[in-house]
Amino acid sequence: MGVETEFGVHYSHPGSRPLTPEEVARYLFRPVVEWGRSSNVFVSNGSRLYLDVGSHPEYATAECTTLDELVAVDKAGERVMQELIDQATERMAADGFAGTIYLYKNNADSAGNSYGSHENYLLNRRTEFRRLSEALIPFLITRQLIAGAGKTVAATPDDDSLPGSPRREAHFAFSQRADHVLEGISSATTRSRPIINTRDEPHADAAEYRRLHVIVGDSNMSETTQLVRFGATDLMLRMIEAGTPLGDHQLAKPILAIRQVSHDLTGTTPLELRNGSARSALALQRHYLEQATAFVQRHGAHHERVPAVLDLWERALDAVESGDYSGIDTEIDWAIKHRFLSRYAAKNDLDWGAPRLAQLDLSYHDITAGRGLFSLLQARGAAARFLDDAAIEDAVDHPPPSTRAVLRSRFIRAAREAGQAYSVDWTHLKLNDRPLHAIGIKDPFQTSSDRLEALIGSLRSGDASSVHPV
Repeated sequence: MGVETEFGVHYSHPGSRPLTPEEVARYLFRPVVEWGRSSNVFVSNGSRLYLDVGSHPEYATAECTTLDELVAVDKAGERVMQELIDQATERMAADGFAGTIYLYKNNADSAGNSYGSHENYLLNRRTEFRRLSEALIPFLITRQLIAGAGKTVAATPDDDSLPGSPRREAHFAFSQRADHVLEGISSATTRSRPIINTRDEPHADAAEYRRLHVIVGDSNMSETTQLVRFGATDLMLRMIEAGTPLGDHQLAKPILAIRQVSHDLTGTTPLELRNGSARSALALQRHYLEQATAFVQRHGAHHERVPAVLDLWERALDAVESGDYSGIDTEIDWAIKHRFLSRYAAKNDLDWGAPRLAQLDLSYHDITAGRGLFSLLQARGAAARFLDDAAIEDAVDHPPPSTRAVLRSRFIRAAREAGQAYSVDWTHLKLNDRPLHAIGIKDPFQTSSDRLEALIGSLRSGDASSVHPV
């Protein structure tokens, strides 16, 4: 498993010359370019750090096999980005720019642009993709009930592009991403923004594996929301790969449905199915939870966090059904945000369309500790955790121990210590002056390599003859 996060960039410059997002991004990535000779690099924990289209800093976690690894490495990415902010701020001050850089782990800006949080799951190549997508898309459309980031929404007119989408008064919605999704399945990621991207890049042995690229998710600040988001999806995929019947719940109008779900906090809006019937988001998620629970009872939990995933999944659905969010309002992002904003609105006599609430909504996603709203809530115990700071700090510098990220990390460290130029991608390690000694690591679960050890030994001894070319 892995997750890619695109961060929004904002520069506040009262009393000083403004900088464009492109200029701020160049300041952020200047130290990266200096040591990595590129704005697209792999870092010491095996993850990828790069500048994406639209000047969005992006962090893609190293490959992970457990939920603890995935959430720790993802949260480590926020700390990597904060280090870039601190370095850029110093450089900008030296150049006479006294403004403040903000990075937001969210999915939309004030101009209506959207950027993503993309999940990657390794699948057996024998898994039939059509069956996979038919089973998974209804789950992903309704998953925002348990994993949405939450969003304040101003009053909206009728959406002529989606018949059946009515005008809405200012309100709170489950998802930031839902309104920006345009297709169910597509090979594109920016032009059409599908729920599932079909581009077949397994970054592994293509005869054995394929990569499922899910681009519909919200960026999460909460560790526990990430736990249920990735954990529930992992269980769904395991059921699909095992051939578990999940029923025919294909939606007649998936893009209308994802918007309907986001804007209905009751979870009860009937969603039209292709077979002529209708099911609500709550009913669909209850069905998937029941199937997952039965699957675990039959086959056992494949990791220690499964009981916690099932428990939080169920409590989130109970909260939506009852309208009482108190059982999850320290654990699920949308409920954490809703609790704070609704109390603030009541205290200050504001409706959901108030600009101040929109500002606080954005601040929730500010990654800077002690300034961002989520970090302040977490510091005072209003946002739960299942990891500790030590685990996240360790993940900043060290790779997940169960995947080939271990090899990538060892190679990067050795090459940098030796002052050698190198090239790295998900499946290859190469010293630029020894192209014949490139090492392929197509097995995502490989954690040792005699050839890599020999190459590292040669770097330390200065003897390249001890390494056999591919």
